[in-house]
Amino acid sequence: MNSAKIVNNDSKTVFREKGTCSHTFAYLLNREFGNNKAPEERATDPMAGGLMQKGHQCGMLWGASLAVGAEAYKRSQNKDEAIRLAITATQKLLESFSKRTNTINCRDITHTNMDSFFGLTKYMIKTMLQGMNNSTCFNLAENWFPEAIQSAKEGLSQEPIASKQKSISCATEVAKKMGATEEEMTMVAGFAGGLGLSGNACGALSTAIWMNSLAWVNEHPEKSAFKNKNAKATLKAFNKETNSEMLCHNICQQQFKTIAEHTKFIKNGGCSKLIATLAKT
Repeated sequence: MNSAKIVNNDSKTVFREKGTCSHTFAYLLNREFGNNKAPEERATDPMAGGLMQKGHQCGMLWGASLAVGAEAYKRSQNKDEAIRLAITATQKLLESFSKRTNTINCRDITHTNMDSFFGLTKYMIKTMLQGMNNSTCFNLAENWFPEAIQSAKEGLSQEPIASKQKSISCATEVAKKMGATEEEMTMVAGFAGGLGLSGNACGALSTAIWMNSLAWVNEHPEKSAFKNKNAKATLKAFNKETNSEMLCHNICQQQFKTIAEHTKFIKNGGCSKLIATLAKT
């Protein structure tokens, strides 16, 4: 992919201001599409470090997916179309990011176990020695930013698929049960199937973390949501239900190749117990 030219690539400046990779890319893409979603962007903070610092999908991807979900809601005529568009655009983001890094996982990029005190400390020391502006994550943000914008636009420009078939996202179902608006339900739609149907860390979990973090953000407008208690409680309930298994393809015992496959799985009761458990957190 030939990256779009960004005249003023201020991704590093935004990164310093926002504090987390997930927040940064939710903001950058929302800004590109003219969407003002400050509380929703702050609620992505717990997705940094590969989702609650567990090293899974990079927070840049979670934040970017949320932003294309918001834009998909604006561009679509109905919920089914919006879900399909959000998932398709997220898949484009994943493809672009993977080409840039040869992975989508935080731990593969940072070579750090951020869930460990010693691992995180080592990474912070390394970052200080490099200088924050030259750190792995800051450089990646600057390099991927124009490509993220282009891939998001390509995904969102897909012609609507003429289909009478209902489109369901596990993420949207969790959000719905937690009282989300239709816009919020679409914003998380791309999380489906482990983010863009990739089979990685659970999109339903990320949705519940985001919804509960959004509630926390609205109650604490001046505080960082990075390690808020709502997100921690959600992860604890999830781990109890899945025996700490976080990968979608292991939980579901299958890899979804199409949106139709994922829709059929959820429609037939797949992950219903897990969705209900997360919705109660």
